[in-house]
Amino acid sequence: MSTTVSPDRPTRIAALGYAYQSQPKESVEHCNLCGSSRFVVLTHRDRYGYGAQAHACEQCGLVFLNPRMTANAYGRFYDGVYRPLVSAFHGRLIDAQTIQAEQRDYAADRAEFMRPFLANHSARTMLDIGGSTGVVAHHFAREFGLQGTLIDPAPLEVEQARRLGLETITGLVEAHDFGSRRFDVVIICQTVDHLLDVGGTLSRVRDILADDGLLFIDIVDFRAAYLRNWSVEDATKIDHPYYLTGETMRAYLARAGFDVLRTDFAADHLHVSYACRPASAVREALPPPAFARELLTEIRYVQNAPR
Repeated sequence: MSTTVSPDRPTRIAALGYAYQSQPKESVEHCNLCGSSRFVVLTHRDRYGYGAQAHACEQCGLVFLNPRMTANAYGRFYDGVYRPLVSAFHGRLIDAQTIQAEQRDYAADRAEFMRPFLANHSARTMLDIGGSTGVVAHHFAREFGLQGTLIDPAPLEVEQARRLGLETITGLVEAHDFGSRRFDVVIICQTVDHLLDVGGTLSRVRDILADDGLLFIDIVDFRAAYLRNWSVEDATKIDHPYYLTGETMRAYLARAGFDVLRTDFAADHLHVSYACRPASAVREALPPPAFARELLTEIRYVQNAPR
């Protein structure tokens, strides 16, 4: 079932002329979390109306787009399509300028969440992955005395970050070589769902994070998203290759070599934040054995039950 949609929304989205179906794509053959190749097709369209399929892994319950756009296609998408598409969906202008007030509130809130771990920490350097306009990185840098570096694929937003005095890198984190650089703090704010390789990125983060470093990361809780609107389709979108839950995110973190210090259910009841530190060892963790089956049962109920 779907939420009530403004009659103008499909027209606004169509007016963008974005040909999603013709974009180059790649198939996902193995689950990014557990490696299984047994998938269930959950949906056949996303919230924008594009013909994007969401699949779920039968073994661990990870949900992802399949097929999905290639890295180059996503690069072009973030260069000029992403913000106009989100604006068309919501019926208001959302761009590198208008989002900054919301980002400032988010930055202050998440800094307070991390303050118990950073206030007396000797951290000096920080990397913000998917840092958008740099508002969050700038706030963290100012609050905790950090030298901030930001990487994001959207050139217009990176330019805004550069004006704040941050070191900036335009590109996808999956494709950037950081060489021998290491950071005391890494923040991944409202970004992990946009990554093309969650497991690989978190492993790279562990490699570039100092041994006594700190990681902040948050997710859109997929279950919260589809239960909020009682629609699985409305919880999926082409800009999110992955759809995470508390169970899959904790498994990802353990497998990448992180211990979770604290978890926070955000005031919006949609996001979940994690403060993490490097673990003494990587653990071959997965969600509980019954999780995937229970998730698929719940999704099937949501797809068919009356509101």
